[in-house]
Amino acid sequence: MGIAHEFREFAVKGSVVDLAVGVIIGGAFGKIVDSVVNDLIMPVVGLVFGKLDFSNLFIPLAHIPPDVPHTLEAVRKAGVPVFAYGHFLTVGLNFVILAFIIFMMVKQINRLKREWPLHKAEAAKEDEPPVPPSEDIVLLREIRDSLKRPQV
Repeated sequence: MGIAHEFREFAVKGSVVDLAVGVIIGGAFGKIVDSVVNDLIMPVVGLVFGKLDFSNLFIPLAHIPPDVPHTLEAVRKAGVPVFAYGHFLTVGLNFVILAFIIFMMVKQINRLKREWPLHKAEAAKEDEPPVPPSEDIVLLREIRDSLKRPQV
Protein backbone atom coordinates (compact mmCIF):
# COMPACT_ATOMS: atom_id res chain seq x y z
CA MET A 1 0.00 0.00 0.00
CA GLY A 2 1.57 3.27 -1.09
CA ILE A 3 1.84 6.54 0.76
CA ALA A 4 -0.71 8.18 -1.54
CA HIS A 5 -3.26 5.47 -0.76
CA GLU A 6 -2.60 5.72 3.00
CA PHE A 7 -2.89 9.49 2.88
CA ARG A 8 -6.15 9.26 0.93
CA GLU A 9 -7.57 6.87 3.56
CA PHE A 10 -6.47 9.24 6.33
CA ALA A 11 -7.82 12.37 4.62
CA VAL A 12 -11.27 10.99 3.86
CA LYS A 13 -11.92 9.62 7.34
CA GLY A 14 -14.98 11.30 8.77
CA SER A 15 -13.21 12.81 11.75
CA VAL A 16 -10.52 14.51 9.62
CA VAL A 17 -13.10 15.96 7.24
CA ASP A 18 -15.26 17.09 10.19
CA LEU A 19 -12.24 18.73 11.79
CA ALA A 20 -11.37 20.55 8.57
CA VAL A 21 -14.93 21.82 8.19
CA GLY A 22 -14.92 22.93 11.84
CA VAL A 23 -11.66 24.84 11.42
CA ILE A 24 -12.89 26.60 8.28
CA ILE A 25 -16.24 27.54 9.82
CA GLY A 26 -14.48 28.56 13.05
CA GLY A 27 -12.17 30.88 11.13
CA ALA A 28 -15.08 32.51 9.33
CA PHE A 29 -17.07 32.72 12.58
CA GLY A 30 -14.06 34.33 14.27
CA LYS A 31 -14.12 37.11 11.69
CA ILE A 32 -17.81 37.70 12.38
CA VAL A 33 -17.14 37.90 16.12
CA ASP A 34 -14.21 40.28 15.50
CA SER A 35 -16.52 42.52 13.52
CA VAL A 36 -19.25 42.38 16.20
CA VAL A 37 -16.73 43.30 18.90
CA ASN A 38 -14.83 45.96 16.96
CA ASP A 39 -17.74 47.53 15.08
CA LEU A 40 -20.67 47.15 17.47
CA ILE A 41 -19.60 46.47 21.05
CA MET A 42 -16.34 48.37 21.45
CA PRO A 43 -17.84 51.72 20.31
CA VAL A 44 -20.59 51.34 22.94
CA VAL A 45 -18.06 50.33 25.61
CA GLY A 46 -15.88 53.27 24.56
CA LEU A 47 -18.87 55.60 24.83
CA VAL A 48 -19.70 54.35 28.33
CA PHE A 49 -16.08 54.73 29.49
CA GLY A 50 -15.59 58.19 28.00
CA LYS A 51 -14.89 57.34 24.37
CA LEU A 52 -11.91 55.13 25.16
CA ASP A 53 -10.44 53.17 22.30
CA PHE A 54 -9.05 50.04 23.93
CA SER A 55 -6.89 49.16 20.94
CA ASN A 56 -4.87 52.35 21.48
CA LEU A 57 -4.15 51.79 25.17
CA PHE A 58 -0.47 51.11 25.80
CA ILE A 59 2.43 51.81 28.12
CA PRO A 60 5.67 52.84 26.39
CA LEU A 61 8.67 50.83 27.59
CA ALA A 62 11.17 53.42 26.31
CA HIS A 63 11.28 57.15 25.65
CA ILE A 64 8.93 58.33 22.90
CA PRO A 65 10.57 60.91 20.61
CA PRO A 66 8.84 64.32 20.85
CA ASP A 67 7.78 64.41 17.18
CA VAL A 68 5.95 61.04 17.34
CA PRO A 69 2.17 61.15 17.98
CA HIS A 70 1.03 59.17 21.03
CA THR A 71 -0.86 56.47 19.14
CA LEU A 72 0.02 52.81 19.24
CA GLU A 73 0.64 52.59 15.50
CA ALA A 74 2.89 55.67 15.40
CA VAL A 75 4.87 54.62 18.47
CA ARG A 76 5.43 51.15 17.05
CA LYS A 77 6.53 52.61 13.70
CA ALA A 78 9.04 54.73 15.61
CA GLY A 79 10.50 51.51 17.00
CA VAL A 80 9.55 52.16 20.61
CA PRO A 81 8.74 48.96 22.53
CA VAL A 82 5.27 49.11 24.07
CA PHE A 83 3.14 47.15 26.49
CA ALA A 84 -0.07 47.11 24.41
CA TYR A 85 -2.60 46.06 27.04
CA GLY A 86 -5.49 47.64 25.11
CA HIS A 87 -5.10 45.15 22.28
CA PHE A 88 -5.02 42.37 24.85
CA LEU A 89 -8.26 43.66 26.39
CA THR A 90 -9.88 43.68 22.95
CA VAL A 91 -8.72 40.14 22.18
CA GLY A 92 -9.84 38.97 25.63
CA LEU A 93 -13.27 40.52 25.10
CA ASN A 94 -13.42 38.83 21.68
CA PHE A 95 -12.70 35.50 23.34
CA VAL A 96 -15.35 35.94 26.04
CA ILE A 97 -17.96 36.91 23.47
CA LEU A 98 -17.01 34.03 21.17
CA ALA A 99 -17.11 31.53 24.05
CA PHE A 100 -20.52 32.85 25.14
CA ILE A 101 -21.92 32.64 21.60
CA ILE A 102 -20.62 29.08 21.16
CA PHE A 103 -22.06 28.15 24.57
CA MET A 104 -25.47 29.53 23.57
CA MET A 105 -25.32 27.68 20.21
CA VAL A 106 -24.42 24.36 21.85
CA LYS A 107 -27.12 24.92 24.46
CA GLN A 108 -29.74 25.49 21.73
CA ILE A 109 -28.55 22.48 19.73
CA ASN A 110 -28.81 20.28 22.84
CA ARG A 111 -32.31 21.65 23.53
CA LEU A 112 -33.35 20.89 19.96
CA LYS A 113 -31.95 17.37 20.25
CA ARG A 114 -33.98 16.77 23.42
CA GLU A 115 -37.15 18.02 21.75
CA TRP A 116 -36.61 16.32 18.38
CA PRO A 117 -39.22 13.58 17.68
CA LEU A 118 -36.52 11.03 16.81
CA HIS A 119 -34.93 11.60 20.19
CA LYS A 120 -38.32 11.19 21.87
CA ALA A 121 -38.71 7.80 20.18
CA GLU A 122 -35.30 6.77 21.51
CA ALA A 123 -36.28 8.00 24.98
CA ALA A 124 -39.48 5.94 24.80
CA LYS A 125 -37.37 2.85 24.08
CA GLU A 126 -35.28 3.61 27.17
CA ASP A 127 -38.45 3.70 29.30
CA GLU A 128 -39.33 0.13 28.32
CA PRO A 129 -38.44 -2.50 30.92
CA PRO A 130 -35.17 -4.29 30.22
CA VAL A 131 -35.31 -7.63 28.44
CA PRO A 132 -34.65 -10.46 30.92
CA PRO A 133 -31.40 -12.34 30.31
CA SER A 134 -31.53 -15.56 28.33
CA GLU A 135 -31.40 -18.97 30.04
CA ASP A 136 -27.77 -19.39 28.97
CA ILE A 137 -26.76 -16.18 30.72
CA VAL A 138 -28.68 -17.11 33.87
CA LEU A 139 -26.99 -20.53 33.93
CA LEU A 140 -23.52 -19.02 33.39
CA ARG A 141 -24.12 -16.55 36.23
CA GLU A 142 -25.16 -19.39 38.57
CA ILE A 143 -22.00 -21.30 37.68
CA ARG A 144 -19.87 -18.21 38.27
CA ASP A 145 -21.51 -17.54 41.63
CA SER A 146 -21.12 -21.15 42.75
CA LEU A 147 -17.42 -21.06 41.88
CA LYS A 148 -16.98 -17.90 43.96
CA ARG A 149 -18.57 -19.46 47.07
CA PRO A 150 -16.16 -21.26 49.39
CA GLN A 151 -16.49 -25.00 49.20
CA VAL A 152 -17.19 -26.77 52.50
